[in-house]
Amino acid sequence: MIILVLNCGSSSIKYQVIDMCEKEKLLAKGLVERVGLTDGILTHKPEGKERYEVIKDIPDHTVGINLILKALVDKSHGVITSLDEIKAVGHRVAHGGEFFTESSLVDERVKMEIEKCIELAPLHNPANLKGIISMENLLPGVPQVAVFDTSFHQTMPKHAYLYAIPYEYYENLKIRKYGFHGTSHKYVAKKACKMLGMDFETSKIITCHLGNGASIAAIKNGKSVDTSMGFTPVDGLIMGTRCGSIDPGVLLYIAERENLNFKGISDLINKKSGVTGISGVSSDMRDLENAAADGHERAKLALEMYFYRVQQFIGSYAAAMEGVDLIIFTGGIGENDSVLREKVSSSLAFMGVDFDPAANRGVRGKDQLLTKPESKVKVMAVTTNEELVIASDTAQIVARIKK
Repeated sequence: MIILVLNCGSSSIKYQVIDMCEKEKLLAKGLVERVGLTDGILTHKPEGKERYEVIKDIPDHTVGINLILKALVDKSHGVITSLDEIKAVGHRVAHGGEFFTESSLVDERVKMEIEKCIELAPLHNPANLKGIISMENLLPGVPQVAVFDTSFHQTMPKHAYLYAIPYEYYENLKIRKYGFHGTSHKYVAKKACKMLGMDFETSKIITCHLGNGASIAAIKNGKSVDTSMGFTPVDGLIMGTRCGSIDPGVLLYIAERENLNFKGISDLINKKSGVTGISGVSSDMRDLENAAADGHERAKLALEMYFYRVQQFIGSYAAAMEGVDLIIFTGGIGENDSVLREKVSSSLAFMGVDFDPAANRGVRGKDQLLTKPESKVKVMAVTTNEELVIASDTAQIVARIKK
């Protein structure tokens, strides 16, 4: 079964085409940029062929997706002979609220519920919904599946996801912790357990998805019981440009002193903070580590704060689960930054982590056990593949409806 996976942003469309019948083989991937603007760009990368690029105006998502479909069947750059070979489309959807506890076959009710969640994810859900509607027009009759960033975390207990504000705000406005990166947390936890011969359903696992956006999840007996991102993706860890957890009183004070409106505060916590705001250098950990090596004090401070917050959440989640069997680093930073993995893991010896610096050294973008054989708690670097999770869920759901 060939699956087209779409991740539609407000001005971009990421995609992959995966053949689930042939050992989950990636056939092509690519990116459409500058949707809604002039001089849009399609970058198409078919496996085993040269990269293909198109530059033209892309006024909306339908036009962008149509460019993708044309590239897929192009005689020179295509990977399928006919669009009829696409048997289903899987969509990443940012927010599923409390309604979606698992991936769902798209129908009118599902579209309506995704639309209801727009107020919870105003930057992401509208684009996700546009992608679904565009595919209905371009490939009518082809089943579509929505895979939600939030659904894996819907197993969190109430005491973990509620905020200590008047209860009516949860009842009336559904203000609570939702968490994100759920597909990645679930995927790497299952993958690592399979590699290590552990039982996912009986293990205590802490997954650290560390990239420009970052979150940590506590997974106990196969279920998410807590996660660092909250009502929005701003909460929790220090990130590239997001502040992470902060005393709300600080924002009130800054707003009053600097005469900032709601947009000003939103820009502050989403775009001007994190390691960028602390260092004044960059949101890229490689830039920070290079600057720190050259003696840049604020870059050093940003790294220390970043490492500390990761360490802090790992410790708190180990306490919440009354122990931990496995700690996983994934995402662009988690998979590639050996300095971060060593700094954090070496501080966890008291928990039973016997870290192996030699096993960690130089590990970038591959699955690797990072602890010594006798280590009570195992630590791994694990590559994530959210698109494959979406394709897998899509294939399973479509297979069920065809029986």
